Amino acid sequence: MTNKVLAILTIRTENLPDNFQEILIHEREVVAQWKHDGILEQLYLRPTRNGAVLIFNGVTEEHARHLMTTLPLYSLALSVEILPLIASES
Repeated sequence: MTNKVLAILTIRTENLPDNFQEILIHEREVVAQWKHDGILEQLYLRPTRNGAVLIFNGVTEEHARHLMTTLPLYSLALSVEILPLIASES
């Protein structure tokens, strides 16, 4: 069974930096690479537009925590929650 880890990123949305659009472009590039590498199963944007939920595949909790710190949007993080997941038997 493959490890799955859920990460919830919340960013501050007030006083965004002038280069916010550039940060978003770089963020998309990083996420696309993770998907290509098979370590990111899914990314969900939050309807409040203040963060995202990521589901990592085949990584440890510690590795997921490290990966989150490498995201371009991490510099705007209010919080990052990392939750290891266990698949249900049913």
